[in-house]
Amino acid sequence: MAEKLAPEKSHSFIHNGQKVFDWDQTLEEVNMYITLPPNVPKKLFYCRIESKHVEVGIKGNPPYLNHDLTCPVKTDSSFWTLEDDIMHITLQKRDKGQTWSSPIMGQGQLDPYATDLEQKRLMLQRFQEEYSAVFNKVLWLVSQEACLKWF
Repeated sequence: MAEKLAPEKSHSFIHNGQKVFDWDQTLEEVNMYITLPPNVPKKLFYCRIESKHVEVGIKGNPPYLNHDLTCPVKTDSSFWTLEDDIMHITLQKRDKGQTWSSPIMGQGQLDPYATDLEQKRLMLQRFQEEYSAVFNKVLWLVSQEACLKWF
C-alpha cells in the first residue's frame, strides 16, 4: 500500500487574535490539536464527537469548543487523546477524499489557494493509494518477463 502523504503543514484557527487550535487532514481523517491550559488535571478534560458536531471543554465549565463540523464524520472510528499538553482529536471522514476547508463550519476557512493546494495533495494521495497495487503488479510482470529471457 502506498504511504500516505503527510499534510504539507498544519493550519491554525485564530479567533480574536488567539489560536484556538491547529489542524491538518489526510485522505481519510481530519486532525485537530488543542493546546491545553496549564495546571488543570488531565482527567477534567472531555471531548464529545458526534457525526456533525464536536464539543471540547473542562468538566464543570462552559465548553471551549461547541461547534458543528464542516462535514460528517464516522463517530465509531473518531477519537481523542491527550498527549503531553495537547488534546489530539482525530475525526474519521465519512466521505474519504473530501477536502475540508476547516473542521468547524463557517469558522477559520482556508483561503481558496490553500484549499486548492489541499485538494491537489489529497488527489495525489488517493491516486498513489489506488494505483500502487496496479503499479506493483506491472513491475512484477516486467521482472518475470526479464527472468524468462535468461532461460
